[in-house]
Amino acid sequence: MNETLPSLKVQRPTVTLRELALEKMRTAILEARFHPGERLVERSLCEILGVSRTVVREVLRHLETEGLVDSIPNQGPIVAVLDFETAAEIYEIRALLEGEAAMACAQHADDSIVAELGGNIDKIEHAFESRDYQAVKALTTAFYERMFIGGKKQVAWEIVQSLTARINRLRALTIASDDRGRQAVSEMRRILSDIQAGNGAGAREAAIAHVDRVAEIARNLLAQGHENASWRQAG
Repeated sequence: MNETLPSLKVQRPTVTLRELALEKMRTAILEARFHPGERLVERSLCEILGVSRTVVREVLRHLETEGLVDSIPNQGPIVAVLDFETAAEIYEIRALLEGEAAMACAQHADDSIVAELGGNIDKIEHAFESRDYQAVKALTTAFYERMFIGGKKQVAWEIVQSLTARINRLRALTIASDDRGRQAVSEMRRILSDIQAGNGAGAREAAIAHVDRVAEIARNLLAQGHENASWRQAG
């Protein structure tokens, strides 16, 4: 390479205005500041976010790809309404990917990975006890990321990341339900126990059982129309 050439490095802000606006809107929806079915008026969002209409439109298009916003003919964008058919498909994908990741992690994990996963579960248990549901969501995501990467399932984790917004929306619905904290921690400790023992089949079975249980909780809550109430608690 010719070192006499001027630097070709592109200078840009660490975080763009669009990225900031996107994160603000995503958080606002997940924390129920905008409710399911609520219209998202571009002019109002421009004032709330302090950005141009172009940025707002880009943000809404991105949130639509994440499944948090729907575009309704003759009405415009609204906060997507969660239905169990969509939720069931997400849980099905989770069960497949998390089951395989848990099995792979049991095959590849060393003591440091096991210790990190165990420490993460301890933090999740404390967050549940403190009713800090935002921390529960963040720590649960971190647990699964470590499990996938520990199992050398990088591409599978990238697929899960593409569903992160919808997964967190469902977690906001379920984590505040009665006794879910105790159940979830117990289920995750079973996954970890099999990973530590190198029991791939057991870890896979435990991971799938964990997803199946939370899917059942979500089904019942959605059938009872608890989405809005649960979002307010989780926020």
